Amino acid sequence: MSRGNTGVTAQVVNAHACPVREVLDRVSGKWSVQILVAAAHGPIRFTELERSIEGISRRMLTLTLRNLERDGLVTRTVHPTVPPKVEYELTTVAEELHETLLRLTDWAERNRHHIAESRAAYDTEHRPELTDS
Repeated sequence: MSRGNTGVTAQVVNAHACPVREVLDRVSGKWSVQILVAAAHGPIRFTELERSIEGISRRMLTLTLRNLERDGLVTRTVHPTVPPKVEYELTTVAEELHETLLRLTDWAERNRHHIAESRAAYDTEHRPELTDS
């Protein structure tokens, strides 16, 4: 069937894909995934998150947490103490996402050797200049 007969234009595909792509971009980001994994075991304080996520700056942690809160994936609770105690916790939706991330990382762990072997075989066949050194 030709593309013209499907009745699906690029505009229709992009209109449907754009919101999904936006969500996937947010939840699959390097820092988002690490925050979701770190917060999966219950409430966690900002400083605990900062210590547990290697390489993240305070500003990036703040921005990512704010976006995750805006998206309904984490809740932020401020306890009325001096100094204020702030905790972050996954929402039910984020707990479901965490389960999906665990399945994905389990799949990656089970298949990493296969992928490494496939890459090496491909590179040997298609890019021999990289393997001659």
